[in-house]
Amino acid sequence: MSKGPGLFSDFGKKAKDLLNKDYSSDQKITISSSSFSGVALTSNVANKGGLSSGDVGARYKYKNAEVDVKLETESNIVTTLSVTDFLPSTKAIASIKLPGYNSGKLEVQYLHQHASFTGALGLNKSPAVDFSVAIGTPSIAFGAEATYVTASGEFAKYNTGVSLTKPDSSASVILADKGDSIRFSYLHNLNQLRGGAVVGDMSRRFSTNENTLTVGCSYVVDPQTLLKAKLNNHGNLGALLQHELMPKSFLTISGAFDTKALQNTPKFGLALSLKP
Repeated sequence: MSKGPGLFSDFGKKAKDLLNKDYSSDQKITISSSSFSGVALTSNVANKGGLSSGDVGARYKYKNAEVDVKLETESNIVTTLSVTDFLPSTKAIASIKLPGYNSGKLEVQYLHQHASFTGALGLNKSPAVDFSVAIGTPSIAFGAEATYVTASGEFAKYNTGVSLTKPDSSASVILADKGDSIRFSYLHNLNQLRGGAVVGDMSRRFSTNENTLTVGCSYVVDPQTLLKAKLNNHGNLGALLQHELMPKSFLTISGAFDTKALQNTPKFGLALSLKP
């Protein structure tokens, strides 16, 4: 476990990743390479709903600084500059998406042994201000986050929560949507699944009395093959197979089915990530 409580955005992240990460209904190919000079190149091509898109990115890391430049098919250029430890335990991230000059954003992260803080400011005339704080230990942490819109002088969102972490399990409770929803998640690692895990996630929206319960699991078939599955109370079933073709190169096949409407066509996704 880490030495501090982590960021508020990490609360419940392991459970969320098991239920959502790598699931897709698109077709995507990613090719990555790196050079001895420290430059990493990445190219993505995706097909979503019959529409194709892609991007080409380059990342250069030197000492405690990292520059990431990405060119998208819509002629957008996304540039991100990250500097770690320019002050003790502090990281600064500046990003901008051209030609949208008002999309610039500056973020600062501070991680201490017993607390963490993030602050982000949009670089435009009426910026939104995002900030979050977490206090505690690697085992238990309390936190909150909010977004303040300077143009209206109101809070667009504020969430609060608690996170519990043990070597073989983690749990979180988050009160979100300005108090209109609450979410519980629990993940437990199981040796019986060869390093896999089981997870349960339950959310409730008070304004509509809507409840969603999702359960999922992951199973390590062998060191190169991972299976995942999930099912919620609305009848949505998802399954995923990920295989490491060669070191750091993966083939991922995923599918989604509505068990309450079997006449509908299932959705399938295919992702190929190659790193020669």
